[in-house]
Amino acid sequence: MLVRDAMSTVVLTIGPTHTLRQAARLMSARRIGAAVVHDPDTCGLGIITERDILNAIGSGQNPDRETASAHTTTDVVFAAPAWTLEEAAEAMTHGGFRHLIVLDDSGPVGIVSVRDIIRCWAPARRRTVAAAAGSA
Repeated sequence: MLVRDAMSTVVLTIGPTHTLRQAARLMSARRIGAAVVHDPDTCGLGIITERDILNAIGSGQNPDRETASAHTTTDVVFAAPAWTLEEAAEAMTHGGFRHLIVLDDSGPVGIVSVRDIIRCWAPARRRTVAAAAGSA
């Protein structure tokens, strides 16, 4: 199975000056765990996740003053829609993160998360277990 089959095509893109509270509200309203941060001054893409926001607030930072740019991961590993889920899972495991921005030639087309991968792998695992039990 490929990343394009598992990814969420709901891509929230925010600017670097969004506050953490604004980012959290937008992410919560869409029921997503990460947002792409586009900085037009650097032409770069980054990512901010629910964990980034949680860590900032947990350390006492003010979510109404702190901006997304201060908490954005900018050394992002991007996935291609044609990657296998194994390749995506390997990149996440190696990098220690749970989300990958999926890019094609036109820019961000999705985000794939660990949850998305598990959602795809779980039914296949159940079928494998059931088939093995039926042949025993």
